[in-house]
Parts: sequence; C-alpha cells; structure tokens
Amino acid sequence: MTGSLTPASVERRLPTACDYYMINAHNICAPQTYKYVDKGKTMQQSYNSQAPKKPTNVSINSDLLSKAKSLKINLSATLESALIKLVNEKQRELWREENRDTIASYNQMVEEHGTFSDDLRSF
Repeated sequence: MTGSLTPASVERRLPTACDYYMINAHNICAPQTYKYVDKGKTMQQSYNSQAPKKPTNVSINSDLLSKAKSLKINLSATLESALIKLVNEKQRELWREENRDTIASYNQMVEEHGTFSDDLRSF
C-alpha cells in the first residue's frame, strides 16, 4: 500500500470479525501457554511448577535403567524435563489446530488489505 488514507478514500462499513482479530492479533496468535512479560520476569508455564511431587511407577528397559543409574542420571528430573517438553509441544499443536481458521482469516485479511504499518516501514 502506498500513499495515505484520507476520510474520502476509506470505505465506510461495519466492523467485522477480521477487524477485531487485526486489533487483537497478538493476543489471538500468541500461544496461551507462553506469555511474555516485560522487566525480566519469566514466561508463564503451561503447568503448575509448584505442585507437589507425586510418586509413580514406570516401566523402563532394564539395561537402559542400569546404564542410567551407573551414569548417575536423575530419572525423576529427566522424565519431568522430557514431559515438560512433550506437554508444551502437544499444547502448541492443539492451540494451532483450534486457531487454524482464525489465523487463516487474519492472514487472508492482511494479504488483501495489508497492515497498518505498511506505509511506515522502510524495509
């Protein structure tokens, strides 16, 4: 888009869902499991990291377990770390699937109409 929009060149119409999505694009498109906060605060986790630990039984290949113990690998911490990664990946996949239509609608609107900053960018 080039030039500036004047009141005479702007089409008068009622707001649509795409207008709402454009205004709130960050809130809609950013995965809800990770919310960035300024001033050095950490990201919000997708689970309660302060929840108490709960003992559980798992079945593991006996040779693998023996080697992990001989290497002093902390099984609980390793499993928890792997689960955090898997849970986050699955939640991102689920979020993307749930919001696929909204994201496609927003992308189509941007393709057709551009963004508010098209005239301001120098790149």
